[in-house]
Amino acid sequence: MNNSTCASAHKRRRPTRIIRCIYVVGFMDLFGVSMIIPLLSHHVKSLGASPTVAGIVGSTYGVLQLFSSTVVGSWSDVVGRRYSLLTCLLLSGFGYGLLGLSTSIALFVLARIPVGLFKHSLSICRALLSDLMSEKERPLVMGHFNAASSVGFILGPMVGGYLTEHEGGFYLSSFVCAAIFLLNAGLVWMLPWSETLNHSIDANANSKTKPSKSYDELKNSVQQNCSDKNHIRHPNASAVRSQTNGGWGWRDMSVVQPAWRQLTSVWVRIRMVASSDMWDVFLVRLLMAVSIMLYYSNFSLAMEERFQLKPKVTGYLISYSSMLGALAGCLVGPVTHLYGNNMSALLLHSTALTCTLIFLYATAPNVWQVLLTSTFFAISTTIGRTCITDLELQRGGAQASGTLIGAGQSVTAVGRVLAPLLSGLAQEVSPCGPPSLGVVLGLVAVGLLFVRTPKWDSKTKVKDKSPKQ
Repeated sequence: MNNSTCASAHKRRRPTRIIRCIYVVGFMDLFGVSMIIPLLSHHVKSLGASPTVAGIVGSTYGVLQLFSSTVVGSWSDVVGRRYSLLTCLLLSGFGYGLLGLSTSIALFVLARIPVGLFKHSLSICRALLSDLMSEKERPLVMGHFNAASSVGFILGPMVGGYLTEHEGGFYLSSFVCAAIFLLNAGLVWMLPWSETLNHSIDANANSKTKPSKSYDELKNSVQQNCSDKNHIRHPNASAVRSQTNGGWGWRDMSVVQPAWRQLTSVWVRIRMVASSDMWDVFLVRLLMAVSIMLYYSNFSLAMEERFQLKPKVTGYLISYSSMLGALAGCLVGPVTHLYGNNMSALLLHSTALTCTLIFLYATAPNVWQVLLTSTFFAISTTIGRTCITDLELQRGGAQASGTLIGAGQSVTAVGRVLAPLLSGLAQEVSPCGPPSLGVVLGLVAVGLLFVRTPKWDSKTKVKDKSPKQ
């Protein structure tokens, strides 16, 4: 099967229904989560926690996400997206249901553990979309998925705030969130997986690979054939396959395989990513994640101290920026097409634009300049997040998409731990300290991209030429 055959197969039988269902899953996921997030700190304080204890309890989720993101993402490569996604949704729903029963700090912490360990449904959805789409279509679909999720994150706090006004509002919101996750699990169970199977069969029509009964097995063979022809696989992929289960494919392992075999496969994939030459991509992700978090870290306080804005007006400004960010997800596809799918160049330009906008915000003489920078900042960060994820998948190989996306989320979790500390230190100097520090980190990221982008492009050209040899 050559490049044109793989591309035509994807175009002929694009699994539109399952993609739309995944959009709904992403929307409902963040809709439910955003109902709870604004209420957590208030609830833990109402249980009698001091500010220090509340901070420690609040960091539990981030620490668990830091260590579990890569493991769960890799596990989804091993057992398949369907079973891993169902597991994450059900256990997350259990955690939020337990949160609705938390009448003490101990129960609150206990409820956050399953959520921190298994709230990776969005990452698995992205990995599933990566499995289904060709490399050229992937940014468009990822952008739409991010847009749908962002809309849910915007609407959720409104419903959560309304429910909180009733007696026992937090507990009611927790149970509603748990119900949403259970509903999401039911939707995933009923997804038209047969449509994905037909899509895989169509893409595999001209190959010599014999279709197997498992959706994940057949999907893997199709992805492998197309990836082999386009050289999107990881350089060590053949070695890893030979080490894993006697030469089985990336997702040929069933969920019923022994736990030790699953753990071995997970460890091999994580070790593959850790030993790969992708430190530069992950470092850019970390630098920009911290830079963007520093921009938002004291936004409300800075607006009040610098321009005497009331919290209500600041809230409107944040909502405006969030809505633009959601809409910007629909621009990712056209912008990527404009760049000819050159994700390295697009990432460089979006990173430079984000850095410039943070600088303009830090030096803004009036609110109108803040409004202008917020408008373009929402667009540039949305495009940048999609670019860095797509570049990770291009560099690492589509066969380990769950591991790569999970590793990226772990890097972002490190940024969530570092940003509050750096923000507090920078605020000791000035209200503009956090965004100013964000500018410095952004410049480091831009410099790194300037140095590494030519090397990425040269490697891509070598891979494009190699199938013709």
